[in-house]
Parts: sequence; structure tokens; C-alpha cells
Amino acid sequence: MEEILRYFPSLTPRQIQQFTALGTLYPEWNEKINVISRKDIDNLYSHHILHSLAISRFFTPVEGTRFLDLGTGGGFPGIPLAILWPHCTFHLIDRIGKKIKVAQSVAESIGLTNVTFHHGDSGECHEKFDFVVSRAVMQLDELVKIVRRNISSRSINRIPNGLICLKGGDLREELRRVSRPLIDVPLSDYFSDEYYSTKDLIYVEL
Repeated sequence: MEEILRYFPSLTPRQIQQFTALGTLYPEWNEKINVISRKDIDNLYSHHILHSLAISRFFTPVEGTRFLDLGTGGGFPGIPLAILWPHCTFHLIDRIGKKIKVAQSVAESIGLTNVTFHHGDSGECHEKFDFVVSRAVMQLDELVKIVRRNISSRSINRIPNGLICLKGGDLREELRRVSRPLIDVPLSDYFSDEYYSTKDLIYVEL
């Protein structure tokens, strides 16, 4: 939890309570359903929760902004962002039912009221959102094609609606295949931990 407070010292007491609870809930669920690599569960805060919160370093959404978390797995990045931004709403979708079950249970346990869940394929979601967020789900150009239909035409934030991805590794070839305007931000700009030296945030305007 100290990793979160280090970068986000202005959290409210409720947010601190919710983030702290994740440190118990996810390891307990992970014993039953593997949503995080068992080798990496000890790095829950530094590799998963903080990674999810990198999106908040890129921009701050206005009240009422709607997010779709595509391929959320156990709830990343949607649940950490929903804690941080209670004034926004999040719809979390994943093909694997047991992972959605974990995310939903965690959200209920910490009293999150700004999240909804869907077990299924992205093609089954016909709602519109201001932003789609995703964490290493698939190749970027494929993801852009899939999510364009879910992007709302309204514009209420300082940046245009679009896709915000958290990815790692050498992305040069992947980025070349995307024809839309994009921004590539190394996460080492936000966090000093060595883990983030090979991680990037990619924003694609849609």
C-alpha cells in the first residue's frame, strides 16, 4: 500500500480503506481463482494497482465520464480507477466468467457503486463510452478496430474520446500499424520503479 501512497498522497480516508482492502481480497481470491500470476501476487500494489493508476497521470476526467474496461480480467485497470475516480462510471467486461466473478466480488466487498460488469465478448457490448481502457489485451491495431464502435460522439474532456492502453515491451512495429493519431508515454515518466522502464501508456484518438 505504501507504493500507492507514495505517488498518491492525497487519497481520502475512504479511498485508502478501499485500496488497503484490495491487499487482502485479491490474494484470498487468487488462492481459488488464478487472476494474477501466483509468482506475482506479492507485487499486487507495485505491478498491478499502481500500473492501473498510471492512466490517472495521463489525464483527469470530468464528472460523468464513462469508461469501458475491455478484457478486465480480475478488475484491472477498472477497479483501481473506479476507486480513484468515484465521479466516473466503469463497465468491466471479460470473456472469462470466473475472472468477472472475482472482480465483481471485490467491488462489492469494498463498496464500489460506480462499476458494472459483463461476462462475454466485446461484440456483445453495444453501449457508448468516452474512453475504452485496456491492459495488454491484444495487438493495438486489432483493439482499435474492435472498440471504435463503442466510442461516444460526445466530447466532455480536455482530450478527445479514445482508447487508453497499458502495454509493455518494444511497441514500435505495433504502433506503426495504427493509422489514428496517438500518443506514446513511457511510464518511467510517471513512476521511478525499475518495473516501469519497459512499460508504456498509449492513447489513440477515436
